[in-house]
Amino acid sequence: MKDFLFEMGKVAQEFYRVLKKDKFCAVLMGDMRKKGMVQPLAFETMRIFELSGFKLKEIIIKEQHNCKATGYWKTNSIKFNFLLLAHEYLFVFKK
Repeated sequence: MKDFLFEMGKVAQEFYRVLKKDKFCAVLMGDMRKKGMVQPLAFETMRIFELSGFKLKEIIIKEQHNCKATGYWKTNSIKFNFLLLAHEYLFVFKK
C-alpha cells in the first residue's frame, strides 16, 4: 500500500499541475483488507490529493453491485467472520 500511495502522490501532483484553476477532478477509490484488517486506501488517497493542493468538494459513496466474486466472498465472509466492502468513494476535488 505504501508504494501505491507514493505513486498516487505523483498522480495527484500532476493532476494539480495540469488542471485549470476552479476546475474539478474526481477520483473513484475503494478500501481493501490486509491480514483481515481494513486498510483505508480511499481516505489515504483523499489526503494525498488534499496535500497536493486540492480542496475536497464532495464525497459520494457508491454502492457496488454485481461483483463477479460476490458469491465467493459472501460465503467466505460468513465462514471467516468479516464484512464485505461493498462500497467505493467518489471524491470530487476542486483546484
